[in-house]
Amino acid sequence: MMKGLEIQLVKILTIFTTFDLSHNSFQGDIPRVIGHLHSLNGLNLYHNYLTGSIPPTLGNLTTLEWIDLSSNKLSGGISRKLGDLASLGYLNLSKNQLTGQIPQDKQLSTFSSDSFSGNPGLCGPPLPKACHDDARPPQPSPSSTFDREGHESWFKQKVVWIGYASGIVIGISIAYIVFEMGRPKWLTRGVRMLERRATEWMEKQKWKAIKFHGQ
Repeated sequence: MMKGLEIQLVKILTIFTTFDLSHNSFQGDIPRVIGHLHSLNGLNLYHNYLTGSIPPTLGNLTTLEWIDLSSNKLSGGISRKLGDLASLGYLNLSKNQLTGQIPQDKQLSTFSSDSFSGNPGLCGPPLPKACHDDARPPQPSPSSTFDREGHESWFKQKVVWIGYASGIVIGISIAYIVFEMGRPKWLTRGVRMLERRATEWMEKQKWKAIKFHGQ
């Protein structure tokens, strides 16, 4: 089996370097020592009973062109190290017990869903199953955040203005009391007029601020 196809080799080329242990009953973990076979072009462990995780040492096989680890009982996540295999043109990890999000790093992003199907615990592209991290609530856009902050700032500024106006009215009221106690009538009338205008201005600004904030 090479790249998913059954091929009968009449003669094995000396430059053809593969490791084929498919259709056996091997059990246990994939030996990490395979990652030291730097001249390996193909690795086929299809249809065994292999368990454990995919060893990250496979990322050391820079000349590897195809890997078939399908129809086993491999578990855990897919190592991002496989994305470093620039020569990898065929990958089959289907029908295992792999879990987590499929890495989209480098070479791993070039494979179709067939390379990962049959793993109920896998999620993310190219599979149609979305990961839980992808279902995040929509975040407010920067423009809406800016508008809300601008409205709040405007309202706070109006409140400050109203506070200043209230202080002016209180000061005028105190002055009015003093003038009522013996100051000239023309000065008293002037103070009353200023007090009335300040009160009208304060009420108008307060109404505008509340109305704008409510919108």
